[in-house]
Amino acid sequence: MDGAAPPPQSSIPQAELDRITDDLVAQFKTVFDPEIPVDIYELGLIYKVDINDEGFVDIDMTLTAPGCPVAGEMPGWVEDAARRVRGVTGAKVRLVFDPPWTPARMSDEAKLELNML
Repeated sequence: MDGAAPPPQSSIPQAELDRITDDLVAQFKTVFDPEIPVDIYELGLIYKVDINDEGFVDIDMTLTAPGCPVAGEMPGWVEDAARRVRGVTGAKVRLVFDPPWTPARMSDEAKLELNML
């Protein structure tokens, strides 16, 4: 044993966490960067999603560029999308720029959509 504590167990059953996660991804895929015809999930803008035992979702995301014209609005769009998921009691987005976003974070589907493959 390495002495590390096991990860804390959620009071939300694993099947419910899996459903919420899948539903969050589906909702993130409804939010688009207005300058790029690909959703924010496939662009790789969502860095981290944490769901606490009360169903509150903390989201770390970035933008394709720090000067993105919708920088002030997009976090609200993502919070609204997360709140539409059954079992989510609230959501908060934190914009992060480290590591910086690059096209390498995009899914193959996004690259195909933008003719980058």
